[in-house]
Amino acid sequence: MSPEDVLEMRRRAEAGEAEPIAFTAVLAGLGIGEPQDWKAAMARLRRAAELGSASAVGQLEVFAQLGDVEAWLTRPERRQLLRDPRVSATAGFLPRPVCDWMIGRARGRLDRALVFDLKTGDSRQEDARNNSAFDFSFGDLDLVVTAVRERMALTLNVPPGALEPMQVLHYAVGQTFERHHDYLDVSIPGHAADVARSGQRIITFLVYLNDDYEGGETDFPLIGLKFRGQPGEALMFANITPNGAPDRRTLHAGLPPTRGEKWLLSQWVRDRARV
Repeated sequence: MSPEDVLEMRRRAEAGEAEPIAFTAVLAGLGIGEPQDWKAAMARLRRAAELGSASAVGQLEVFAQLGDVEAWLTRPERRQLLRDPRVSATAGFLPRPVCDWMIGRARGRLDRALVFDLKTGDSRQEDARNNSAFDFSFGDLDLVVTAVRERMALTLNVPPGALEPMQVLHYAVGQTFERHHDYLDVSIPGHAADVARSGQRIITFLVYLNDDYEGGETDFPLIGLKFRGQPGEALMFANITPNGAPDRRTLHAGLPPTRGEKWLLSQWVRDRARV
């Protein structure tokens, strides 16, 4: 979405259109073009719902189950699973209604998940990753998704602009993401070019969205850790060492479900805010 598109949405919101008003709620939540103000964001969402926005109505139903939104937007406690490499988890990072909302946003919009092309830095399909994914573009954001991103940034103590576009991942029976690293190897031309543009991918933040499946663990073979979170539980691991070098011990895989389907929220974090 271009700056001109954003201005057009603001104009339409001022004219009283429901969906553009809901979109300007996101802008208030992000603090784009105006000071960040969650009270104003919620007021706009309620106005959009009054004018007939089904999405705004659904979001308000989710927020109603969270209680005070500003109180929810706090830094939750993390429990350390490993000190070296740095791996931690947070139970209940997302309430179940938010998990269900994220799945609903992605359902019916999934495409084959992609990987980095080592030469060009572009995205491409690869047999090693055959699950599906939905990537939230800026225009896909709603206020619930914006609140999730804000809570992630607070948890990690990073600026929200350091977060890449969020993904919801889906794994059907037998689908996998084979062993890989999430950091970008600057000895590879495509990776080096991306790091120069956007910074190193320093942290991976995963949130498990459902539990009605078997198998499907996140497996770290070099450190002897397999993790499968409860719905809403978060797993965070640093892809680099404290001195900034790639941490090869974070080699990991998304193992295939043997029954049911697995839904997962995936967020990569850079070492600087994107512009």
